[in-house]
Amino acid sequence: MKNTVRLDKLLSNFGFGSRSEIKKMVRNGLVTIDGEVAGDPSMHVDPEKSVIVANGRTLNYRKFVYVMMNKPAGVVSATYDARLRTVVDLLPEELACFDLFPAGRLDIDTEGLLLLTNDGQLAHNLLSPKKHVAKRYYALVAGQVTEDDVAAFSEGVVLDDGYKTMPAELIIIRSGLRSETELVLHEGKYHQVKRMFEAVGKKVLYLKRIQIDGLRLDETLAPGECRELTPEELELLKGGDGSHLFDT
Repeated sequence: MKNTVRLDKLLSNFGFGSRSEIKKMVRNGLVTIDGEVAGDPSMHVDPEKSVIVANGRTLNYRKFVYVMMNKPAGVVSATYDARLRTVVDLLPEELACFDLFPAGRLDIDTEGLLLLTNDGQLAHNLLSPKKHVAKRYYALVAGQVTEDDVAAFSEGVVLDDGYKTMPAELIIIRSGLRSETELVLHEGKYHQVKRMFEAVGKKVLYLKRIQIDGLRLDETLAPGECRELTPEELELLKGGDGSHLFDT
Protein backbone atom coordinates (compact mmCIF):
# COMPACT_ATOMS: atom_id res chain seq x y z
CA MET A 1 0.00 0.00 0.00
CA LYS A 2 2.93 2.38 0.44
CA ASN A 3 2.89 3.38 -3.24
CA THR A 4 -0.79 4.29 -3.16
CA VAL A 5 -2.27 7.75 -2.70
CA ARG A 6 -5.74 9.23 -2.34
CA LEU A 7 -7.36 9.79 -5.72
CA ASP A 8 -8.51 13.36 -5.03
CA LYS A 9 -5.11 14.36 -3.65
CA LEU A 10 -3.29 12.80 -6.62
CA LEU A 11 -5.41 14.53 -9.25
CA SER A 12 -5.32 17.82 -7.40
CA ASN A 13 -1.52 17.69 -7.13
CA PHE A 14 -1.28 17.09 -10.87
CA GLY A 15 -3.33 20.14 -11.70
CA PHE A 16 -6.68 18.55 -12.55
CA GLY A 17 -8.51 20.88 -10.19
CA SER A 18 -9.11 21.58 -6.51
CA ARG A 19 -10.09 18.78 -4.14
CA SER A 20 -13.73 19.91 -4.31
CA GLU A 21 -13.60 20.00 -8.12
CA ILE A 22 -12.15 16.48 -8.19
CA LYS A 23 -14.91 15.24 -5.87
CA LYS A 24 -17.50 16.74 -8.20
CA MET A 25 -15.87 14.99 -11.19
CA VAL A 26 -16.03 11.67 -9.36
CA ARG A 27 -19.70 12.18 -8.44
CA ASN A 28 -20.47 12.91 -12.09
CA GLY A 29 -18.68 9.75 -13.26
CA LEU A 30 -15.92 11.66 -15.04
CA VAL A 31 -13.01 9.79 -13.44
CA THR A 32 -12.02 6.27 -14.44
CA ILE A 33 -9.33 3.92 -13.16
CA ASP A 34 -8.25 1.23 -15.61
CA GLY A 35 -11.49 1.80 -17.50
CA GLU A 36 -13.76 1.51 -14.44
CA VAL A 37 -15.67 4.54 -13.14
CA ALA A 38 -14.21 5.67 -9.81
CA GLY A 39 -16.81 5.62 -7.04
CA ASP A 40 -15.00 7.37 -4.19
CA PRO A 41 -12.63 10.35 -4.34
CA SER A 42 -10.92 9.18 -1.15
CA MET A 43 -10.04 5.75 -2.55
CA HIS A 44 -6.34 4.88 -2.78
CA VAL A 45 -4.74 4.16 -6.14
CA ASP A 46 -1.28 3.27 -7.38
CA PRO A 47 -0.50 5.86 -10.06
CA GLU A 48 2.49 3.88 -11.30
CA LYS A 49 0.33 0.87 -12.17
CA SER A 50 -3.12 2.28 -12.98
CA VAL A 51 -4.38 4.27 -15.97
CA ILE A 52 -6.30 7.21 -14.53
CA VAL A 53 -8.47 9.44 -16.71
CA ALA A 54 -10.20 12.55 -15.36
CA ASN A 55 -12.57 14.65 -17.44
CA GLY A 56 -11.11 13.19 -20.64
CA ARG A 57 -7.46 13.77 -19.67
CA THR A 58 -5.13 10.88 -18.91
CA LEU A 59 -2.87 11.34 -15.91
CA ASN A 60 0.79 11.33 -16.97
CA TYR A 61 2.25 10.29 -13.64
CA ARG A 62 5.93 10.94 -12.95
CA LYS A 63 7.45 10.58 -9.51
CA PHE A 64 10.30 12.88 -10.49
CA VAL A 65 10.22 15.70 -13.01
CA TYR A 66 13.24 17.25 -14.71
CA VAL A 67 12.82 20.58 -16.48
CA MET A 68 15.29 22.48 -18.64
CA MET A 69 14.79 26.25 -18.54
CA ASN A 70 16.49 29.00 -20.50
CA LYS A 71 16.66 31.43 -17.60
CA PRO A 72 16.27 35.07 -18.60
CA ALA A 73 18.08 37.97 -16.97
CA GLY A 74 16.21 39.75 -14.19
CA VAL A 75 14.77 36.58 -12.66
CA VAL A 76 16.14 35.01 -9.47
CA SER A 77 17.01 31.33 -9.12
CA ALA A 78 14.73 30.63 -6.18
CA THR A 79 11.33 29.18 -5.34
CA TYR A 80 10.15 32.40 -3.67
CA ASP A 81 11.17 36.04 -3.44
CA ALA A 82 9.16 38.81 -1.81
CA ARG A 83 10.15 41.42 -4.41
CA LEU A 84 11.40 39.77 -7.57
CA ARG A 85 10.08 37.25 -10.04
CA THR A 86 11.55 33.76 -9.63
CA VAL A 87 12.24 30.94 -12.06
CA VAL A 88 9.40 28.99 -10.44
CA ASP A 89 7.03 31.83 -11.35
CA LEU A 90 7.89 31.17 -15.02
CA LEU A 91 6.75 27.54 -14.97
CA PRO A 92 3.61 26.74 -16.99
CA GLU A 93 0.58 25.50 -15.07
CA GLU A 94 1.13 21.86 -16.02
CA LEU A 95 4.56 21.92 -14.34
CA ALA A 96 3.91 24.35 -11.48
CA CYS A 97 2.03 21.69 -9.51
CA PHE A 98 5.13 19.52 -9.02
CA ASP A 99 6.86 21.66 -6.36
CA LEU A 100 9.98 22.01 -8.48
CA PHE A 101 13.08 23.82 -7.28
CA PRO A 102 16.20 24.98 -9.11
CA ALA A 103 19.11 22.55 -8.88
CA GLY A 104 21.73 25.24 -8.43
CA ARG A 105 21.52 28.90 -9.26
CA LEU A 106 22.45 31.54 -11.78
CA ASP A 107 23.03 35.18 -10.88
CA ILE A 108 20.07 37.44 -11.53
CA ASP A 109 21.73 38.97 -14.61
CA THR A 110 23.02 35.64 -15.96
CA GLU A 111 21.03 33.77 -18.59
CA GLY A 112 20.96 30.20 -19.78
CA LEU A 113 20.61 26.61 -18.71
CA LEU A 114 18.93 25.96 -15.38
CA LEU A 115 17.61 22.59 -14.23
CA LEU A 116 14.48 22.48 -12.10
CA THR A 117 13.44 19.23 -10.47
CA ASN A 118 11.79 17.61 -7.47
CA ASP A 119 14.50 14.92 -7.32
CA GLY A 120 16.46 15.95 -4.27
CA GLN A 121 19.08 13.22 -4.65
CA LEU A 122 20.01 14.19 -8.19
CA ALA A 123 20.08 17.87 -7.26
CA HIS A 124 22.35 17.11 -4.30
CA ASN A 125 24.77 15.17 -6.46
CA LEU A 126 24.84 17.81 -9.18
CA LEU A 127 25.63 20.46 -6.58
CA SER A 128 28.04 18.49 -4.41
CA PRO A 129 31.53 20.07 -4.46
CA LYS A 130 32.98 16.53 -4.37
CA LYS A 131 31.49 15.68 -7.78
CA HIS A 132 33.19 18.50 -9.73
CA VAL A 133 30.35 18.55 -12.26
CA ALA A 134 31.42 20.51 -15.34
CA LYS A 135 29.49 23.65 -16.29
CA ARG A 136 30.12 25.49 -19.56
CA TYR A 137 29.47 29.21 -20.04
CA TYR A 138 29.52 31.65 -22.92
CA ALA A 139 31.01 34.98 -21.80
CA LEU A 140 31.27 38.27 -23.66
CA VAL A 141 34.18 40.11 -22.08
CA ALA A 142 35.39 43.71 -22.22
CA GLY A 143 39.08 43.53 -23.06
CA GLN A 144 41.32 41.39 -25.22
CA VAL A 145 41.45 37.84 -23.92
CA THR A 146 44.85 36.30 -24.65
CA GLU A 147 46.63 32.97 -24.49
CA ASP A 148 48.18 34.21 -21.25
CA ASP A 149 44.66 34.31 -19.79
CA VAL A 150 44.04 30.79 -21.09
CA ALA A 151 47.19 29.61 -19.33
CA ALA A 152 46.27 31.46 -16.12
CA PHE A 153 42.81 29.88 -16.02
CA SER A 154 44.28 26.43 -16.65
CA GLU A 155 46.44 26.88 -13.53
CA GLY A 156 43.68 28.44 -11.45
CA VAL A 157 43.50 32.12 -10.61
CA VAL A 158 43.46 33.86 -7.23
CA LEU A 159 40.18 35.68 -6.56
CA ASP A 160 39.72 38.91 -4.64
CA ASP A 161 39.25 37.05 -1.34
CA GLY A 162 42.47 35.07 -1.75
CA TYR A 163 40.84 31.84 -2.89
CA LYS A 164 42.65 30.04 -5.72
CA THR A 165 40.22 28.45 -8.13
CA MET A 166 40.42 24.95 -9.53
CA PRO A 167 41.89 24.74 -13.04
CA ALA A 168 39.37 25.88 -15.66
CA GLU A 169 39.27 25.63 -19.45
CA LEU A 170 39.10 28.97 -21.25
CA ILE A 171 38.36 28.91 -24.99
CA ILE A 172 38.83 32.04 -27.09
CA ILE A 173 36.16 32.33 -29.80
CA ARG A 174 37.10 35.86 -30.85
CA SER A 175 39.60 38.22 -29.26
CA GLY A 176 39.34 41.98 -29.50
CA LEU A 177 38.16 45.03 -27.59
CA ARG A 178 35.20 42.79 -26.79
CA SER A 179 36.18 39.13 -26.64
CA GLU A 180 33.89 36.15 -27.04
CA THR A 181 34.82 33.15 -24.92
CA GLU A 182 33.64 29.89 -23.48
CA LEU A 183 34.65 28.75 -20.03
CA VAL A 184 34.34 25.34 -18.37
CA LEU A 185 34.31 25.27 -14.57
CA HIS A 186 34.23 22.36 -12.14
CA GLU A 187 33.18 24.35 -9.09
CA GLY A 188 30.69 27.10 -8.33
CA LYS A 189 31.95 29.88 -6.11
CA TYR A 190 29.97 33.11 -5.73
CA HIS A 191 30.10 35.16 -8.98
CA GLN A 192 33.00 32.94 -9.97
CA VAL A 193 33.13 33.59 -13.72
CA LYS A 194 33.00 37.36 -13.25
CA ARG A 195 35.61 37.28 -10.50
CA MET A 196 37.97 35.06 -12.50
CA PHE A 197 37.95 37.49 -15.41
CA GLU A 198 38.41 40.41 -13.00
CA ALA A 199 41.48 38.61 -11.66
CA VAL A 200 43.08 38.94 -15.11
CA GLY A 201 41.91 42.51 -15.65
CA LYS A 202 38.77 41.86 -17.72
CA LYS A 203 35.07 42.56 -17.17
CA VAL A 204 32.20 40.22 -18.09
CA LEU A 205 29.53 42.06 -20.09
CA TYR A 206 27.21 39.14 -20.75
CA LEU A 207 27.12 35.63 -19.32
CA LYS A 208 25.11 32.59 -20.34
CA ARG A 209 25.38 29.01 -19.11
CA ILE A 210 25.10 26.61 -22.02
CA GLN A 211 25.86 23.20 -20.52
CA ILE A 212 25.74 21.23 -17.26
CA ASP A 213 27.66 17.97 -17.37
CA GLY A 214 26.39 16.22 -20.54
CA LEU A 215 23.22 18.30 -20.78
CA ARG A 216 23.33 21.16 -23.29
CA LEU A 217 20.85 24.02 -23.47
CA ASP A 218 18.20 23.62 -26.16
CA GLU A 219 18.82 26.77 -28.17
CA THR A 220 15.25 26.70 -29.52
CA LEU A 221 14.05 27.69 -26.05
CA ALA A 222 13.54 31.44 -25.86
CA PRO A 223 14.57 33.15 -22.59
CA GLY A 224 11.95 32.20 -20.00
CA GLU A 225 10.81 29.09 -21.84
CA CYS A 226 11.22 25.57 -20.49
CA ARG A 227 10.43 21.94 -21.22
CA GLU A 228 10.87 18.55 -19.62
CA LEU A 229 14.04 16.63 -20.36
CA THR A 230 13.85 13.76 -22.78
CA PRO A 231 14.92 10.33 -21.47
CA GLU A 232 18.07 10.66 -23.57
CA GLU A 233 18.91 14.03 -22.02
CA LEU A 234 18.39 12.66 -18.53
CA GLU A 235 20.85 9.88 -19.33
CA LEU A 236 23.33 12.48 -20.57
CA LEU A 237 22.91 14.38 -17.33
CA LYS A 238 23.55 11.23 -15.36
CA GLY A 239 26.49 10.26 -17.57
CA GLY A 240 24.93 7.11 -18.99
CA ASP A 241 24.91 4.98 -15.84
CA GLY A 242 25.13 7.99 -13.56
CA SER A 243 28.17 6.53 -11.81
CA HIS A 244 30.08 9.82 -11.71
CA LEU A 245 27.15 11.53 -9.99
CA PHE A 246 26.24 8.76 -7.61
CA ASP A 247 29.59 7.45 -6.39
CA THR A 248 30.33 7.90 -2.70
